[in-house]
Amino acid sequence: MTGCKAWLINNAFEAKTQNLTTTGETTHGFYDAIVFKKFQAMLGGKVRIMITGSAPISADVLNFLKVCFACPIIEGYGMTETCGGSATTIVGDPLAGHVGGPLANVKLRLRSIPDMGYDAQGTPPKGELLMYGPSNMTGYFKNPEKTSECLKDGWMASGDVCVFNPNGSI
Repeated sequence: MTGCKAWLINNAFEAKTQNLTTTGETTHGFYDAIVFKKFQAMLGGKVRIMITGSAPISADVLNFLKVCFACPIIEGYGMTETCGGSATTIVGDPLAGHVGGPLANVKLRLRSIPDMGYDAQGTPPKGELLMYGPSNMTGYFKNPEKTSECLKDGWMASGDVCVFNPNGSI
């Protein structure tokens, strides 16, 4: 790679990353046309949005993909027992490293785990995530013991430790 080409790619990546983390914007007229069009062509060149879920994705990887493919990526959280998505980020969110806030049909709360030092009333609130809503299952098929372990008064215990951020995201 020539010095000029390397400088252009590095400069394009830095400029788009800076713009992404301050404004949430994933596109850049000049750099997308000159540098990132090959990345976009790998996916057909017409991708307008992506969604990720099932496991956390690092903020660095998420930002890299947003910059290269020039499209927003929504990150979601949910469980099979809650019919999939329970929380998602919003398009244009400049911050990575969280899974957004609850969807309209879901209520979230935290349960303290004193043995691990997690306090749902602390700053920031941290504990086991509980979910409530019409999308929650009513129980495990022919397994009342397992059902009573994780489902109490309609609240589904996720088994995941979460932090509630000041903006309402988890």
